[in-house]
Amino acid sequence: MNKKYEAVIGLEVHAQLLTNTKIFCGCSTKFGNPPNSNVCPVCLGHPGVLPVLNKKVVEFSVLMGIAVNCRINEKSILARKNYFYPDLPKGYQISQYEKPICEHGYIFVDKSDGSQKKIRIKRIHMEEDAGKLIHDQGYDTFVDANRCGTPLIEIVTEPDINTPEEAYLYLNKIKQIVTYLGICDGNMEEGSLRCDANVSVRLKGEEKLGTKTEVKNMNSFRFVEKALEYEIERQIDILDSGGKIVQQTLLWNSDLNKIIPMRSKEEAHDYRYFPDPDLVPVVVDENWKSEIAKSLPELPDKRRTRFIQQYILPEYDAGVLTSSKQLADYYEDVIKETKNYKAASNWIMVDVLKIVNEEKIDIKDFRIPPQNLGKLINLIDNGIISGKIAKEIFLEMLRTGSDPEKIVKEKNLIQITDVDFINSTIDDVLNNNKSQVEEYLSGKEKVMGFLVGQIMKATKGKASPQMVNEILRSKLSSIKN
Repeated sequence: MNKKYEAVIGLEVHAQLLTNTKIFCGCSTKFGNPPNSNVCPVCLGHPGVLPVLNKKVVEFSVLMGIAVNCRINEKSILARKNYFYPDLPKGYQISQYEKPICEHGYIFVDKSDGSQKKIRIKRIHMEEDAGKLIHDQGYDTFVDANRCGTPLIEIVTEPDINTPEEAYLYLNKIKQIVTYLGICDGNMEEGSLRCDANVSVRLKGEEKLGTKTEVKNMNSFRFVEKALEYEIERQIDILDSGGKIVQQTLLWNSDLNKIIPMRSKEEAHDYRYFPDPDLVPVVVDENWKSEIAKSLPELPDKRRTRFIQQYILPEYDAGVLTSSKQLADYYEDVIKETKNYKAASNWIMVDVLKIVNEEKIDIKDFRIPPQNLGKLINLIDNGIISGKIAKEIFLEMLRTGSDPEKIVKEKNLIQITDVDFINSTIDDVLNNNKSQVEEYLSGKEKVMGFLVGQIMKATKGKASPQMVNEILRSKLSSIKN
């Protein structure tokens, strides 16, 4: 990015709430049902129907507001946002405008240079989702109204974000919080977490904001980062060539890695917002707010700090383990079985996450129960198996789902600690590798690893590595002297 400019970015995140029913009716919110099966006269906007606000939507909205340090407004108003689009059968969307349920919050993100950035949240408001247009490969477009009336919260930042990296970090943090709260599954592929970005650039030092564009259609956080990089450079190129930025809505095409113009940008007055006459104001008094606050779980930043202090983990480990609630829960279930906190962290970060990432599964679908991983770590710590054998047992646990103690017994994998047997094996290895012994005695310490490897190979990995190293060093030392 040209250093004489700075970007100013505001993000609007739509999070679909994990309620069983829609925001104003009793229709199911289940994803994947046949088109137009989750509908009724209320969410289709038939004449004479009356919406009824889902109480759980209010509670989830307040919970999010508390989690991101918002002021919870005692009184908020639901408004009609009027526009015509084929997937909006009512001709308006029920949302909030002048009086949202939450305002003036903030979160901090940790940047790659070690600094923290405070990003203010302007507002969080409740609204219903529109339907979905399905474009057939021919010339037909179909409307699926299943999502009409699905409950959302929209989380709107102040224009505090200045780089694509900050935007990426902010979105990850928001996803982390909503999933920790259990109010949204964060699944971008299914559309339950969506992001639009308002982007402008200005000369560094200027206070006046530049003309903004809105970028849509970004279905992953990495695509958000790429789209922002592209749009910032596009705007800078226009300004440097003496042109003017046109306020418009743009679509990100991830296949072409480029921005495509969609339409001119609407202003708020174009939607003709007005209070919905069928819905009373939402009142959240102190008693209700306090009741909701009691259900607030331990949030990711606090849990990360506790992992560092309670389990004496490095900051990096704690950050990885608390990146999702499910992963943090898995770790804490492992250490109910073992007290080797660091070993548990290493196994999860290296071996468990390798499988999770390769198979593209959630940790909840990982085939080794946490208590079995804890047992495996204990088998190593108690000297029953070696670290090398543990890797083999891990793969067997993955394949069969068996208990590690059962696998050790069935396959006779118990670590060899018989001193006479280990002594005899080491003598054989030394006699069969005299040239390597000479190299070691001449000062080539690296040969030690080769000799240990030969001993472990001769014992099929069962010999105690600690005993092998101690006895081997003693024998080599006596030869040297």
